[in-house]
Amino acid sequence: MELANQIFFVIFSLIAFALLLSTIPQFQVNRENLPSVYWPLSIGFYSLCCFSFGIALWVNKFFLTVANTSLIISAIALLLFYRNLNGRPFNKIQTILVFTVPIIVGFFYDGLRVAPNTFQQRVALITGFQEFFLAWQAWELKKYSQKDTSRIIPWLLALTLFTLLGNMLRTFRILTGDGPTNIFLYVEDGWALALRWFVYASNILAFMAIGIFKVEAQLIQEHQISNALERVQADNQKITELLKEKERLIYGLMKANKTAATGALSASIAHELNQPLGASNLNIQYLKMKLEKGALNPELGKEILDSLEQDNQRAATIVKSLRSIFTEVEVRPQRLQVGELISRVLDIVKPELKAKNIQIQLRVDERLVIEANSAEVEQVLLNLINNAIQALANSGRLARRISIEARQVGDVTQLSVADNGDGVDHEYRPHLFELLSTTKQTGMGLGLWLCKHIITRYGGKILYEDVPGGGARFTVEFPPRPNY
Repeated sequence: MELANQIFFVIFSLIAFALLLSTIPQFQVNRENLPSVYWPLSIGFYSLCCFSFGIALWVNKFFLTVANTSLIISAIALLLFYRNLNGRPFNKIQTILVFTVPIIVGFFYDGLRVAPNTFQQRVALITGFQEFFLAWQAWELKKYSQKDTSRIIPWLLALTLFTLLGNMLRTFRILTGDGPTNIFLYVEDGWALALRWFVYASNILAFMAIGIFKVEAQLIQEHQISNALERVQADNQKITELLKEKERLIYGLMKANKTAATGALSASIAHELNQPLGASNLNIQYLKMKLEKGALNPELGKEILDSLEQDNQRAATIVKSLRSIFTEVEVRPQRLQVGELISRVLDIVKPELKAKNIQIQLRVDERLVIEANSAEVEQVLLNLINNAIQALANSGRLARRISIEARQVGDVTQLSVADNGDGVDHEYRPHLFELLSTTKQTGMGLGLWLCKHIITRYGGKILYEDVPGGGARFTVEFPPRPNY
């Protein structure tokens, strides 16, 4: 009988050890979650408990102390695992104190073990603490079952209660039964023996139930992560579509702004083009008349042709400048000479400047180079200069002046457009760069918003400030260009 009991203990030890090995992959997945160590810790000490009971008579009866101490540690570790499930973990001091219990119990047990006629006292000592921790485990599981819908928790609670009930019946049987008092658990009577193996089997089933619960929780977590990833992918797709729609909207607004700018300048540009074209037409008529009369000498012919060439070059320059700004081109950054950009824009607004008697003051460092798209930066300059022209036209000032400055400040390239008009009213300043915000009687309110959008795409910024003595200054800052 003793040998059979020892073999059964070893078998239960091997089963518990196999369960311990099965927890390793799950523990590695949740290694950052420290409380998850309590579950394999409980199984490990339970395996040590069974193994120590199995070899105690073969090796040394001190292993009975090791076995009973390990049994209490296993129960405490499982209790800590359940408390962490409820989100009420012990702090470090409480954890240390609770783990001193099995050490104290083991010390008293070992004293009783070497004393005669103490089997019942030893059973009462160990099973009393075990039943206390089992009842605590059941209470923690009951609280957790109120907030978790897993079907495993009720089964785990039932197994814990069965273990508690079997343990209490076994304790009652041993403490009230007849027979010798100085025996070991290996020679208990049939009822106590059956209850003991029922308790040990319930513990093994409880460990297995926890394993199933952990796998279920992991599957649920993976399913939630999968659903979250699908939602993120769907959201990313929506965001991508919105960004594309935003780009299409901005592209449309830029075209609308170009159209508005073209309309505002069309009359003065037409007038400017009519001058060289009209002069060319007169020269052509004069040349035809001379040819018909046969009175064209080489010197006169050369003079007329030179005049025609100059007029054509003048018209071509205006058309080329217009094309560089208003023709749709691929947006691709390139190295640009700031001075050339300013010259092309001034060629466009030159007729308007003349018509409104506005002087241009230039302070431009011709060595400045920026990294951007020429059409976009020219449109920014055109918007800022147009705004200055309209502000001066409405100011009533006789001396009208626009100052354009380009300089290097540290590693930042600054380009500013200032006028000596009336400036911007304080109530409009917070909304200067907002979409559809304008202080003009006519217009769509796209200009400054588009300027800001274009500049920020290149990592720059645009600022407004008052000019001392009256007027407005808009400063565009470009970030340092890459080194080549």
